[in-house]
Amino acid sequence: MLTSNGYVLPPERLGVLSEVPRRERGDREALRGRLARDGYLFLRGLLDPAVVLEFRRYYFEATGVADSRGVPAEVERGELRRVLFGEVVPGAEYGAFCAQPALRGWYEWFLGGETFLHRRKIIRHIAPGEAGIGTATQAHYDLVYLRGGTDQVLSAWIPLGDCPVSLGGLTYLEGSHHRVLREEAAGTLKRPAASITADLPGLAESYDSRWLVADYEAGDVVIHTAHTVHAALDNVSSTMRLSTDIRYQLAAAPIDARWQSDWHDRDGL
Repeated sequence: MLTSNGYVLPPERLGVLSEVPRRERGDREALRGRLARDGYLFLRGLLDPAVVLEFRRYYFEATGVADSRGVPAEVERGELRRVLFGEVVPGAEYGAFCAQPALRGWYEWFLGGETFLHRRKIIRHIAPGEAGIGTATQAHYDLVYLRGGTDQVLSAWIPLGDCPVSLGGLTYLEGSHHRVLREEAAGTLKRPAASITADLPGLAESYDSRWLVADYEAGDVVIHTAHTVHAALDNVSSTMRLSTDIRYQLAAAPIDARWQSDWHDRDGL
């Protein structure tokens, strides 16, 4: 049984995220067509798993939120905030991970020009059964938070370690970007910077669609458009879920100035 914010996702409203076949990985036009059709690109093994796992080790060691196996540990909240927002988020290790050649190089190749990485990069650790701050991310699409620049921003969601569905990875509402694009163009869906809903089953019903899920592995990356509706599942495992989401675009396109400071949970975005 899969849940998000306590809502049970019925089997008829669930599907499987489609991986990009190996034969298409080097075909830029095929990938662009797939992104336009699906709203996402599920790239298995884009990153070196050893690099991912080394950053995972660094994060848990620096913050103390879990041991090397991902088993949650007690940590004083004030100290955690000091380390997370004062050391880890602005630190060289995180910066290097998000700009590693395998990732930046892929974006440069796919976009066909010089790229720009938004400085506001988000990293999340989600403990099993966690309540309050850090519960499953509600359904949203990224453009509502990035209206100050181009709508051609491409987000990358990266699981930092193996992430089966029981850990609460990201889920995508199938075909949702087509409806969002139509309603954005018509001016009927200019939402404030807020999530759509926590009721994923209800949203799937209203879109007559399915939530797509996958068992992610270290090294996997999912690229999605700014119009694709996505959310997170509940972590019902016994270990910590760790992930990061970052955003690249062409450097020549308009840039949202609000996203050019390091992420903080009190930055108002």
